[in-house]
Amino acid sequence: MKIDGVAYRTIWPAADGWSVEIIDQTKLPHAFAVARLTTLEEAAHAIRAMLVRGAPLIGATAAYGVALALRADASDASLDRACDALLATRPTAVNLRWALERMRRHLHALPEGARAAAAYAEAAAVADEDVGINRAIGEHGAALIREAAARKAPGEPVNVLTHCNAGWLATVDWGTALAPIYVAFEQGIPLHVWVDETRPRNQGASLTAWELNHHGVPHTVIADNVGGHLMQHGKVDLCIVGTDRTTATGDVCNKIGTYLKALAAHDNGVPFYVGLPSPTIDWRMRDGVREIPIEERDGREVTDLTGKTADGRIETVRVTPDGSPVANYGFDVTPARLVTALITERGVCPATEAGLLGLFPEHRAVA
Repeated sequence: MKIDGVAYRTIWPAADGWSVEIIDQTKLPHAFAVARLTTLEEAAHAIRAMLVRGAPLIGATAAYGVALALRADASDASLDRACDALLATRPTAVNLRWALERMRRHLHALPEGARAAAAYAEAAAVADEDVGINRAIGEHGAALIREAAARKAPGEPVNVLTHCNAGWLATVDWGTALAPIYVAFEQGIPLHVWVDETRPRNQGASLTAWELNHHGVPHTVIADNVGGHLMQHGKVDLCIVGTDRTTATGDVCNKIGTYLKALAAHDNGVPFYVGLPSPTIDWRMRDGVREIPIEERDGREVTDLTGKTADGRIETVRVTPDGSPVANYGFDVTPARLVTALITERGVCPATEAGLLGLFPEHRAVA
């Protein structure tokens, strides 16, 4: 996707041929900065501290983290240590485990002398495949936006509500929930995006708004609690969100607050779609509410806010009373019954086991 007309990915090999560069998302929206990863430890920190975030990008970064580790030591022990260390960085997004299992399986079968080069090649393949998957999600999802446009007056925009950031910043490129929006925008379909601020880290206000703004997509930032009001008054035509883990039965785990948007959409007859790259499907799980581990993060994400002052300084301030305890759950689970459909790289399907297996029949023996 583009930043003021210049195409970027979120992660790419550096010019030196071995280190890896990323967009440091902790600096957005007030500064655009590139960080360089040179070691396993730096890759793990980038994931844990959310310099990179979003399930697909976490997986790609972990794959490159394995490559960095094997450049220093290509032994079996080093490979296993790297995979274990990276797996421990974030508990909820299943792409992390998927990418690491893929790297471990591929590299263990090779002689040590061939592993480092093969690790870089496999990490690049993970990244390139993510781009293709997300572009395909965009094509399938844009058809739903086109159908919504056909029901409106000529030239009247389709109003899409999204939550958190499931745009290209959450992936290697294109995004999941936002990919249909970008494709529809390219196709000239009039549209407008309602952007939830998405407390506590404000990934909607900070990241989704930033990338839509720089790509030229019409949008409006709203407080998290506004979505239901907009739906009651007919100002939302459809919702599209992303997912960090989806069960084999269609339950969807996404950024905290997604469940409440799904409830409001269900109550108001607004279609609620989920952009779903297949690596985020956890075929081992069936009950999202009971089985998916929910990350609990540092309470300072709730108590403190960072922003730009009128004179241009970046400052962090506390917004809660000293001494008040804080709970900071990072994700919630939306039951499949509240999801209108899943938008995958292979097409759109019901949020059911049968729907998913209809598109991914190779998992019938696993599910």
